[in-house]
Amino acid sequence: MSALKTILYFSIFKYPITKEEIYKFSKGTSTAHIEKELELLIAKKIIYKHGEFYTTTNDDKLISRRLKGNEMAQKMMPKAKKVARLIAKFPYVESVCVSGSLSKGYYDAANGDIDFFVITKKDRLWVSRTLLILYKKIFLLNSKKYFCVNYFISTNNLEISEKNRFTATEMVTLIPLYGKATYQEFMQHNPWPKQYFPNILPFDTSLIEDTNKAFLSKTIEAFFNTKIGPTFDTFFRYLTLKKWQKKFDHLQSDDFNIAMKSTKNVSKHHPQNFQRRVIDKLNDDYNKINLKYNLEIVH
Repeated sequence: MSALKTILYFSIFKYPITKEEIYKFSKGTSTAHIEKELELLIAKKIIYKHGEFYTTTNDDKLISRRLKGNEMAQKMMPKAKKVARLIAKFPYVESVCVSGSLSKGYYDAANGDIDFFVITKKDRLWVSRTLLILYKKIFLLNSKKYFCVNYFISTNNLEISEKNRFTATEMVTLIPLYGKATYQEFMQHNPWPKQYFPNILPFDTSLIEDTNKAFLSKTIEAFFNTKIGPTFDTFFRYLTLKKWQKKFDHLQSDDFNIAMKSTKNVSKHHPQNFQRRVIDKLNDDYNKINLKYNLEIVH
C-alpha cells in the first residue's frame, strides 16, 4: 500500500500530509488508486483525516502545528537564502542547498535550525568544511540555528551511497540556491530516487543563482592550490575524525560510519543517526499493521 507507506513515514515526524503530497511521495500509483486506499485505511481506522490532512494520529493539534511550521518556514527562507549566499562565497564551495525540515516547508521556531547540504571542489572538502566551521565558531559563537552545515560531498564523489527512502526523501526535497551547474551534475549522478518517487517533478533549476568568490576567498584557494593543499585536507580530516571518534564513542562502528561518515569526499555530522532510527521505525510500523490488519504492504 503506497499511500500507507507515505503517511507512516511523515507521521514519524508528526507531520500530517495532504492527498496531493501523498501522491507526490508514493510509488507509481494513480490518484484514483490513492483515493481508494485512503478510504480503506480510514474505514479501518489505521489513519485519520482532519480537513485536507491525513495522519496516523487522531489529534487535530498536529494540523495547527504543521500550519504554524509552514508559516514559519516561509518567514525563514529569506534568511536561509542570505546564509546560503555567504556559504557559497567560501573557498571551494561549488553548490549550496537547503536541506532538513526547512526544505520540506516546515520550521520549528523554538527548536529548529537551518540545515545546508554543501558540494565542494574535489580534493578540498575538508579545507572548505574547516573554514566554514571556524567561521561558525568564531563569528557566530558556534550557533547552528541559522548555520548548520552538517553534510558535505565533493564533486569527485557525487553519487550518494546510502540508497533508501530516507535519503531519497532528503534528495528530492533539497532546495538548491547556489551553484546551478554543480547541482545539475549532482542530480545526474543520482537518478535512483525516481525509483522511490516517480511522481515528483524535477526542481526548477532556473531559480538557482551563482556567486563570484571574493578576493579573500580566491587568495585562500590560491594558497591551498599549492602542493601543501592535499596535506592540509588530509590533516583537517584526521583531526575531525579523531574528535568525533572520541566524542561519539557510544555509537556502534556501523552506525558511526554512516552517521558520522568522514571519507576523503564525504563529511556527515548526524550524531543521532536519524536515518537508521527512521528506517527502523518505518519497517516496524509496517510489520505491526500488516500483522494486525493482514494488509498487503509493498516495501
